[in-house]
Amino acid sequence: MFAEPSRASVHSNALGFDGAAAYAPQSFRVQWASDPWMVAQARCLRREVFCVEQGLFNGDDWDEVDQTNASTRLLVAVSCMAGQPDEVLGTVRIHEALPGTWWGSRLAVRRDWRHHGKLGSALVRLAVCSARAMGCQEFLAHVQSQNVPLFRRLHWAVLDEMDRHGRRHALMQADLAHYEPCANPYAGYVLGARGAV
Repeated sequence: MFAEPSRASVHSNALGFDGAAAYAPQSFRVQWASDPWMVAQARCLRREVFCVEQGLFNGDDWDEVDQTNASTRLLVAVSCMAGQPDEVLGTVRIHEALPGTWWGSRLAVRRDWRHHGKLGSALVRLAVCSARAMGCQEFLAHVQSQNVPLFRRLHWAVLDEMDRHGRRHALMQADLAHYEPCANPYAGYVLGARGAV
């Protein structure tokens, strides 16, 4: 009998024999999570980054924003195989805290995909652009200090600095003039293998 290969084994040995080239996605989609598997993989990624890697939370980072805020949306960056979403490589969430005031949080990119260089930026872009399409007048985030340069390049300004969860953070605000509303966030954006939109 033949067993179905696991997703990991398919990716590590795309042609099914030793010596084959490793799986390398040719495109990526950044979108609102549209399937239960996307949500499950995004939650696993958040736990890996924020609980295991950074130690910010004990066991799980899922909180009241995820559980009780009806405006909360989970965004994902997925690799694509034959044009179809295949695996979550990055995630971020957004929610409306007050009418017109949106927040982004829990931006995470899988460690082995951080070299791509565009997944996190595209997640931030879709976060702000999709919130703008829903009436966002102000978009804020608490950004870990090592990520402040990225956000500055994306037209964000530092408003304040503070410690959160034992790490230095900056309260930052997006310059909405640089973010056109995205009315179809489930389609989102497609990135090529080198990050071009």
